[in-house]
Amino acid sequence: MELRKLFYKNIEREIKGVIKIGQDDDANVYQELEEYIVTRELARHFSTFFEAYKKSINNYTDKMGVWISGFFGSGKSHFLKILSYLLANKEVRGKKAVSYFDDKISDPMVLADMKMAGETKADVILFNIESKSDSDSKANKESIVKVFNKVFDEMQGFCGSLPWLAESEGQMVKEGTYEAFKKRFEELSGTKWEDAREDFYFEEDNIVKALADTTKMSIDAARHWYNKAEENYSLSVEKFAKKVKEYIESKGGDHHVIFLVDEMGQYIGDDTGLMLNLQTVVEDLGTYCGGKAWVIVTSQQDIDSITRVKGNDFSKIQGRFNTRLSLSSANVDEVIKKRILLKNDVAKDTLKLLYAEKEAILKNLITFSADTAEMKTYKSADDFIEVYPFIPYQFNLLQSVFTAIRTHGASGKHLSEGERSLLSAFQEAAIRYADHEVGTLIPFSAFYETIETFLDHNIRTVILHAQDNDRLTDKDVEVLKVLFLIKWVKEMPANLENIATLMVRHIDDDKIELKKEMEESLKRLLKETLIQKNGDEYIFLTYEEQEVNREIQHIPVDIGEIVLKIGEEIFNGIYGEKKFRYNARYYFDFNKIIDDRLLSSPKSEIGVKIITPYFDTGVELTDYELKMMSARENNLIIKLPSDTTILEEMGNILKIQTYLLRKGGTSSTEVIEEIKIRKSKEVAERKERVKTLLVEALKEAEFYVNMQKLDIKSKNPVERINSGLKVLIDSIYNKLNYITHFIESTKDLHDLLLENDIQLKLTGDEDEEVPNKLALEEVNHYIERNTQRHIPMTLKSIITFYSGTPYGWKELDITGLVVRLFKSQEIRLQLGSDYLNTSDKNVIQYMTKRDYVDRLIVKKRTKTPEKYINNAKKLVREVFGYTAVPGDEDGLMNKFRELSKEELSEINRLLVYYENSNYPGKEVLENGRELFEEILKIHDAVEFYEKLYELKDQLLDYEEDVFDVKKFFNNQKGQFDKALKQLNIYEKNKTYVLDSETIKIVQEIEEIIKSPKPYSQISKLPHLIDEFRSRFAKLLEEECRPIRNVIESDYQKVKDELNLYDFKNELYPKFEAKFKDLLNRLDSANNFYEAIAMKEESDRLKMRFFEEIEKKKRELKLKEQGRAQPTTISDADTPEYRPRKVVNISIANILHGAKTIETEDDIEELLEYIRQQLKKELKENTVLKLV
Repeated sequence: MELRKLFYKNIEREIKGVIKIGQDDDANVYQELEEYIVTRELARHFSTFFEAYKKSINNYTDKMGVWISGFFGSGKSHFLKILSYLLANKEVRGKKAVSYFDDKISDPMVLADMKMAGETKADVILFNIESKSDSDSKANKESIVKVFNKVFDEMQGFCGSLPWLAESEGQMVKEGTYEAFKKRFEELSGTKWEDAREDFYFEEDNIVKALADTTKMSIDAARHWYNKAEENYSLSVEKFAKKVKEYIESKGGDHHVIFLVDEMGQYIGDDTGLMLNLQTVVEDLGTYCGGKAWVIVTSQQDIDSITRVKGNDFSKIQGRFNTRLSLSSANVDEVIKKRILLKNDVAKDTLKLLYAEKEAILKNLITFSADTAEMKTYKSADDFIEVYPFIPYQFNLLQSVFTAIRTHGASGKHLSEGERSLLSAFQEAAIRYADHEVGTLIPFSAFYETIETFLDHNIRTVILHAQDNDRLTDKDVEVLKVLFLIKWVKEMPANLENIATLMVRHIDDDKIELKKEMEESLKRLLKETLIQKNGDEYIFLTYEEQEVNREIQHIPVDIGEIVLKIGEEIFNGIYGEKKFRYNARYYFDFNKIIDDRLLSSPKSEIGVKIITPYFDTGVELTDYELKMMSARENNLIIKLPSDTTILEEMGNILKIQTYLLRKGGTSSTEVIEEIKIRKSKEVAERKERVKTLLVEALKEAEFYVNMQKLDIKSKNPVERINSGLKVLIDSIYNKLNYITHFIESTKDLHDLLLENDIQLKLTGDEDEEVPNKLALEEVNHYIERNTQRHIPMTLKSIITFYSGTPYGWKELDITGLVVRLFKSQEIRLQLGSDYLNTSDKNVIQYMTKRDYVDRLIVKKRTKTPEKYINNAKKLVREVFGYTAVPGDEDGLMNKFRELSKEELSEINRLLVYYENSNYPGKEVLENGRELFEEILKIHDAVEFYEKLYELKDQLLDYEEDVFDVKKFFNNQKGQFDKALKQLNIYEKNKTYVLDSETIKIVQEIEEIIKSPKPYSQISKLPHLIDEFRSRFAKLLEEECRPIRNVIESDYQKVKDELNLYDFKNELYPKFEAKFKDLLNRLDSANNFYEAIAMKEESDRLKMRFFEEIEKKKRELKLKEQGRAQPTTISDADTPEYRPRKVVNISIANILHGAKTIETEDDIEELLEYIRQQLKKELKENTVLKLV
């Protein structure tokens, strides 16, 4: 039974696979309406749309934007066109458009909404915006509003291409002169206006004359309009919206204008400006027309995907298109199944039996590799009946192919503009196989012919040349077609399994045999360089790609470079460890070698050596040769399997990289640039594959160490290499395990140096474990031997020696051993001319910093004689009173130095007191300072102990003498200071102190203070000090009594004077405060001269306050004069008033000094003296006041 007999309708009937905007003759419209399939998805969309549209009938709404999205070929343009038929509701072959849907729409409510819409008067404007736009390039597209205005003008019969002319046509329609103008123009021009208006600039005189004859314009006015119309014309979105509103109102009733715009999304692209322009058009039409103007657009993407606008603008755009309809692939599948693949009853029975028989075979036949995206197969007999002779996966896959070909620019203009649909592709493929018998499955390659005429020339040329190639078979060409179709479809990897499935032609095909055939075809295609292999995938090559591949294959690559790159992949990627982790503590550097080529400069005594199939000109080494190599070298030998695939892959990578490097700075065509980008991605894919292959090779590689072929169970490459390195290290560093306790950081070294043990032992008791005992003995004997042989050693040389074979110890661990020997006083460390000791806080720094380890000399230590040790212990106890005396040399020395420093610090602290006071015992302290400074200068232990033996008597004498001095500063200094203070007071006031008892007390205090050793007499000072204070206070009080009387007298005079005036309250607080302060100070005075001075201060204070009173009086006088200015007598006629100056004279100053009067002559003499003093003060216009 032939396939053509399966179908319900004639498979070869003409079907418009692609519905184009503008194909609206009756035959086309009839077929479209009659055969339109309303799928479940479309039924929902019709319901959604007409429910929204119904709200604009006889009602106001601004929700009149519709966004229809769907992938390429999904039928969105067809849906848009069907909407236009339904909204216009024209009669086609005796039936209204809506009537064709009576049997297609099952929901009566939706059908009622459709009929309501169809009965509403409407101007339906259906157009493809790309074809209507006057844009000259993708980058210079006409704004949305201009295109809308153009088609709106054309709908009314106006000139769409010249909007200013269309505006004038509209104005003439309003005025009722348009028909007369057209008739007059035809009379003048001989051509109809509609035919001539496009040649506007060649008809100037006729247009001007026709306007002047039929409108209100004069010839001049018409000429002016003709010259300035375009210049004066402007179009805004608002103006356009008002224009549409005016038109709708002119039609009356509930008239609608509907703009149905195809491919709006493709037109906008990623142009934010155009998107915002569309939003504004829809917004203003909604605002001004209130739902009577609709905008319905299609796009391959939904509105969220196409929009690049941010924030509020994005929200506004979404708000303009409230109705969003999305067509999915399921919709296309359903249409194809119903319009093309629908089966007759006989076919259904036949196919049902066939599926029951072949179900298991089909499941095994139609399989894809694990890395393939989901590809649908037959789910049931009904599914088989619906889809046969096609396979379910082909629907989505072909959709992906169409999208990919358009995206990658392999299609010509027609395919890129959407003139190829899935519907027509399936129909053409079915027609091509219509004569085949039932059991045939249409291979995916069949779809190539359905799009061949729409492909770019360079793609078709590759296929055509392959068809003419005698070295290729027809099947080879079919495979090549399949490889082209899936070239850019990521969901379908082009591996052998998938290619074989795509090429299945019959239900009874043998998949194994088919794969063998495909493999042979692929080999032939590879040989002809029509395809390339990338891993297990085969890639179709365009003509340009073939040229690039040939150029790449001719690039020479050195074998050594390939080998080195393999080494880098292993050591930088798979086994990226910089050091081998032997255990928790030890990490070993190792050299990285591949085929005798070092990947870096040698830095270790061990290494890992990879042997590739290219080693020694490709001659494979025997097991014996590999064992001998491992015996000669301190390397882990790893022999890779003999398969050269990895090396060939790396060679291809290097060739491609070389090509890209050469072409990097050169300009080339857009196609070549795209190929270069793909080649860059190919390099990344090949590198990943090389890594995978290397992992597998290392799993199977042979490992050799020290004449042994290792039997490593693990298959993990990292674990295998680690196991091999461990065996290598165990055989080379056989004393590595001497270190059992590890040093992790310099802090551990510090802790080791500060351990509480009096002396660390190198040999423990029977039950006592000595950390790193074997290692300590090794290092101790090594230092002892070299010291005896007078071989100089530094810490650096010791570290270098024990870092190598057969030890391999870490630097910190070796340093830790030296620290232990140093702490146990087995060795000495010398830096420059100084020997270090364990108390030196910088010891660890010297042992770990590079600046010091080269200069830090290590020697075996000489023991100090016992008598020196015993002397030091005695001195520690007797001089410092310290009983917990360390038993080891360094500990004892460190403790003595520590105590000496403390004593020296105490001496220096006490000596500070002598800077300001003459305390007793200074000589004792100074002698002690010299003694301890001399001791602390010595760092060598033997010399230190000898010096203590030499100074033992002086130290003991010091201890005896300093006892009284310290006791003085601890207990007696306070009383001593008080005595000094009292003596100081006496010295300042002794002129006024004439009392013999007081002077005697002072003399007794001085005798004690000036004694060189006053310690036993200081107890007398408190009583003497008390006596002195008591007597001194009485003398001072007697002196202050008459002074107080004078101060109080001065204060009274000031108050008496102040009480004479009205401003007394203003100055009184200040005067009172000053005199009271003076009296308080007098009460607290502790010396005579201070108290006596207050008498003079009181007089001066009195004089100052009198002056302030006079000043205040003058200010008030002047203020009163200012207020009492005469109004009738001029200033020139009034003598100037000058107030007399008051001068206050202190009686105390006039009678300065003591005056003795014995006779009347003495009185006269005194009066004369006063007279002369007052005359000196008395001047013109001055008043003297004695106070």
